[in-house]
Amino acid sequence: MTFNGWIQILVYCGIVVLLVKPLGGYMFRVFSGDRIFLSPILGPVERSLYRISGTSEREEQHWTTYAAALLFFNLAGFLVLYFLQRLQGSLPYNPAGMSAVEPGLAFNTAASFMTNTNWQNYGGESTMSYLVQMAGLTVQNFLSAATGLAIAIALIRGFTKASGKSIGNFWVDMTRCTLYLLLPLCIVLTLVYVYLGIPQTLSAYIDATTLEGARQTIAVGPAASQIAIKMLGTNGGGFFNANAAHPFENPDAISNLIQMVSIFAIGAALTNVFGRMNGNQRQGWAILTSMAVLFIAGVAVCYWAEASGNPLVHALGIDGGNMEGKETRFGIVLSALFAVITTAASCGAVNAMHDSFTALGGMIPIINMQLGEVIVGGVGAGLYGILMYIVIAVFVAGLMVGRTPEYLGKKIEAKEIKMAMLAILCLPLAMLIFTAIAVVLPTGVASIANAGPHGFSEVLYAYTSAAANNGSAFGGLTGNTSWYNITLGIGMLMGRFLVIIPALAIAGSLVAKKTVPASAGTFPTDGPLFVGLLVGVILIVGGLTFFPALAVGPIVEHLAGIHGQTF
Repeated sequence: MTFNGWIQILVYCGIVVLLVKPLGGYMFRVFSGDRIFLSPILGPVERSLYRISGTSEREEQHWTTYAAALLFFNLAGFLVLYFLQRLQGSLPYNPAGMSAVEPGLAFNTAASFMTNTNWQNYGGESTMSYLVQMAGLTVQNFLSAATGLAIAIALIRGFTKASGKSIGNFWVDMTRCTLYLLLPLCIVLTLVYVYLGIPQTLSAYIDATTLEGARQTIAVGPAASQIAIKMLGTNGGGFFNANAAHPFENPDAISNLIQMVSIFAIGAALTNVFGRMNGNQRQGWAILTSMAVLFIAGVAVCYWAEASGNPLVHALGIDGGNMEGKETRFGIVLSALFAVITTAASCGAVNAMHDSFTALGGMIPIINMQLGEVIVGGVGAGLYGILMYIVIAVFVAGLMVGRTPEYLGKKIEAKEIKMAMLAILCLPLAMLIFTAIAVVLPTGVASIANAGPHGFSEVLYAYTSAAANNGSAFGGLTGNTSWYNITLGIGMLMGRFLVIIPALAIAGSLVAKKTVPASAGTFPTDGPLFVGLLVGVILIVGGLTFFPALAVGPIVEHLAGIHGQTF
């Protein structure tokens, strides 16, 4: 590790923190229905969409109605994307003549993009036409991100409304999020990316002659627009197979910084929205501080592990850090930082190959995902994920002092605890059970490229990434098989909707409760004591659940490497 490396990390963190209040304030006004500078332009469009869909911004929904609207909307998106892939060969804007996508892969991809996972068992430039990339994948990038934001806002209303029965209107939240937040920001980002050299064209692939005289086909396409929402919406699916390591997706250090900031920007600002909506911004800063503690710890371990290098390589007399699988444009520090960012958020974009990280360096992305990606997390998903842990934390605090737990004046009772635990425990259910089955079934083992602990880690990483709706991978696993396409797709659906439904149920339960004024016995939730408690609960719950699996994979691999053993 170097001083220069830590300066780069701190500059990144500083930029994100500086964006929290202005972006949070803007989002607060959007979801509060206040007039903003875009209202004269987009207001008529918004009202027209409400008339077409038969709803109104004044119409609010019970949590069950909100959840039903969300589920049917996402089902429609899944079906549209599935059939776009299956009919690809007969549809226009297909200059490379891509054929129809195989049913299992089409199911996996539709589930992946609809759930904001963006796991890719295919190479984008060799599998998907321009039409499917734009009308299918890019559209779902917007809608899945907007869905996550809508759920977060609905849950915030449950905690912060004085009393009532409704948690908002799903259609209104989706429309405002897309019109006023995601689209304007992505238009700006797309223009910036085009300026930096990322292609945005409908022209056919380019045939070129190399310096050696060989013929080479250079894939291009409408990449910049997809990359803008891919990062801002924490989607992560690459237009090209090499993702953010591809020079047409991530040309230089400036584009790399913009993409890293984009991943965290909305998730971090949502904590400020939370504070503004409950009238105490310190509450939001306390949540962001908890996230920051876990994030900096993860960056420190990952950076140290990659900078320390591989002991087996050092034994050959070669010093230096681990540059295997990394772009020389970014080096060790920006590769390690990007890996922690993309797995702390449910993004999954990569600018280095995680499969080539050291054992402990690769363990940090797995831990980030297994904790539920609550360290800033995906757009919306990070906030409603950490609010599940907050429910558990205040319950633990209540047990310690013998008092009914409460948070922001709302009493936390049996129903909220059960729903929070269901949301938290569904992740290890999907991650660990599918991993256990895959490593004993011949069809699962056949896809593993490496024997021993690292091979186990490849499978564990895959199901962890799917259930956490992340989408990154240890590339040594061949995922495009019937077994992995179907089971990973099921894991994505479990990780998305078995968290969303309990979260909305908690919102519906809390919104009906009256706010209780704070008293001398109220546990303060905006100070360092609460931050420590919340961090401890996240680590303890996650550690108890996942440590055995981590010990079988990355930890054993690290110990074996120290002693010069290979598998």
